[in-house]
Amino acid sequence: MAITAIGFEGSANKIGIGIIRDGEVLSNPRHTYITPPGEGFRPNLTAKHHQSVILDLLEKALKEANIKSLADIDVFCFTKGPGMGAPLIVVATVVRTLAQLYNKPIIGVNHCIGHIEMGRLITGAKNPVVLYVSGGNTQIIAYSEHRYRIFGETIDIAVGNCLDRFARLLKLSNDPSPGYNIEQLAKKGQNYIQLPYTVKGMDVSFSGILSHIKTIIVGNKQARKNQNEIKQHSYTNEDLCFSLQETLFAMLVEITERALAHVGSNQVLIVGGVGCNVRLQEMMGAMCKERQATVCAIDERYCIDNGAMIAQAGYEMYNADKTRKGMTLDETNCSQRYRTDAVYVSWRDD
Repeated sequence: MAITAIGFEGSANKIGIGIIRDGEVLSNPRHTYITPPGEGFRPNLTAKHHQSVILDLLEKALKEANIKSLADIDVFCFTKGPGMGAPLIVVATVVRTLAQLYNKPIIGVNHCIGHIEMGRLITGAKNPVVLYVSGGNTQIIAYSEHRYRIFGETIDIAVGNCLDRFARLLKLSNDPSPGYNIEQLAKKGQNYIQLPYTVKGMDVSFSGILSHIKTIIVGNKQARKNQNEIKQHSYTNEDLCFSLQETLFAMLVEITERALAHVGSNQVLIVGGVGCNVRLQEMMGAMCKERQATVCAIDERYCIDNGAMIAQAGYEMYNADKTRKGMTLDETNCSQRYRTDAVYVSWRDD
C-alpha cells in the first residue's frame, strides 16, 4: 500500500511543507524570511515569520498535491534538529497538534539526513561521499554500518555562514539569498586576492578567512603592510566575491577528494543550500573527472531547505519501522545540536 508522508521544515529562515508518496514529490512549496541588506535573521523574528505563514503554506501544499484532507496523510514528519531553537519549536508544535488531531504517527527527522535522502532520491546516487554545505553545517559524510559517518567538518563556522556574513559586510541583498548574489558578482571578478587557506586534516576553518577579508574591506592599512603592500588600490566587490568563492570551494574539494580515496567511492553527492552554487559544482566536477568519479548535484528546488526532503527521510524511517507507530510525543523534542551520526539508519542494509 502506498505511503503518503508530509514533511515540515523550518530550522532556519526558510519554511517549507512537502508531500511525498512512495518517492514521488506531489508538492513542495516554500517561503523565505528575507531581511534588509546588511542584516541577518534573528531566531525570534524568524519564528514569528514561520507562525504567520505556516497554515497558508499547508493549504497550498495540500492543494498542489490534490489532497483534500490531512486525514489522507499517513505520517507527519518534521525537522527535529539541528537548527535555530525558536523556529524549530514553532514548526514542531504545529505538527504535534495536527498529528494528534488526525490521530496519525509522527516522525522527527534529522535535518542533514533529510538533505542526504532527498539527494539520493533525486540523483539516484547509491553510496556516495556526501558534501553537506549550508548556512549552519559543513560536513563530509559517508555511510557505514547503519550510520552516516562524519569524516570531516568545519571546526568553527559553516561555509554558508561565512558567505552570509561576508555578504552583510558588503551590504548585499538577501533576496533571494546572500550566497546567490555573491555567486553572480563572482562571475565578474577579474583579480584573485590571496586569502588564508585553512585545511587541518579532514577539517576546515572559515572564521580566519572571514576576519582577513574584513580587514581588506575596511581598508586596514596594517593588513596591507603584512602582505608586503602588494596592492595600493581598492579591490572591487566582484574581485572579493570571486576570491572568496575560489578559496572556500578549493578547501571543500580537497577534503572531499581525501574522503573519496578513503572510502573508495566513485560518487560525490552535494547537498545543502551552498550546493546550488554552479562554481562549486564545476570545481568538484573537475576533481571527480580526474578520479573517474561523478558529481551528483541537485537544483535549488531540493538543495535549499524544503519540506519534501523531510517527508522523504521521514517516509524512509516510517517504512522501516515494522510497528508503524512513529515516535512518542516525548521523543519529538527539538535539538539544536542534533548530530548527523547520532541517527541509526534503519532503512539501509548495504
